[in-house]
Amino acid sequence: MHIEINYRNINHSETIDQHVHEQVHQILGRFEERLTRIEVHLADENAGKPGPDDKRCMIEARPRGMDPLVAEDHAEDLYASIAGATKKLQRVLTKRFEKSDA
Repeated sequence: MHIEINYRNINHSETIDQHVHEQVHQILGRFEERLTRIEVHLADENAGKPGPDDKRCMIEARPRGMDPLVAEDHAEDLYASIAGATKKLQRVLTKRFEKSDA
């Protein structure tokens, strides 16, 4: 499973990259054989200005032979938005694969 990370209005960070990889493997790892790629889009919605829930994480999963699935979360910091979006995507993937396996 290939993981691609994109930044908008945020400086690239190896620490954030590592956190994304850890979260994806920890939470979505059980789907690894069924996914071809994960795209993670991180953004500061206020472009550096302070504000509530202005950090956004959108994750797109590409399951083999199916349409892409997306989950998104907003939080006060990137770590929380990454965790939120990953957990939401886990629920979406579980539901989709349960339907397709039935």
